[in-house]
Amino acid sequence: MLDLSTPKNALDFLPKQPLKAKNKGDTYLKFQLAKQTPAVLSMTQAQEVILLAPSRLTPMPNMPAYVMGLLNRRYRVLWVIDLARMLGLPGVETNVQQYNIVIIRNQSATLGLIVTTVEGVIRLTSECIQSPLEQVSSSIVPYLRGCILQEQEILLLLDAEAIMHNAQQ
Repeated sequence: MLDLSTPKNALDFLPKQPLKAKNKGDTYLKFQLAKQTPAVLSMTQAQEVILLAPSRLTPMPNMPAYVMGLLNRRYRVLWVIDLARMLGLPGVETNVQQYNIVIIRNQSATLGLIVTTVEGVIRLTSECIQSPLEQVSSSIVPYLRGCILQEQEILLLLDAEAIMHNAQQ
């Protein structure tokens, strides 16, 4: 007779499988800032991803070109910016039916980042993060926590705090 009443005995009957390498590391949201510019953002800083019609944004006059406007979301008003344009890259298309917006947050603020496409969630270990200094333009470096060389691409590991600090100025 099998005794499964104790955890030790029950564990004996579970299949023995090693932990897969893909389950190691922290989770990151992967997206395209601009064409051929992949980036990731820690899931601890990303609140949600939404699709939004451009008409739902309220444009604000006398703002930097990367500020797309204000969004009333769940009874909260937040700024929405074109992240690529803020970083000095080509901005998103403005004649689209909807924007991909990544909502990021910290203790004091929430901000919407318009990105070209959202590709999903990936796991990365801290060992794969490298210095961005020789990999990317020096104008982008203040907004990065590092770079990840992955297959045939360089992923930009964005620093949400630095992005939010710059957007609030």
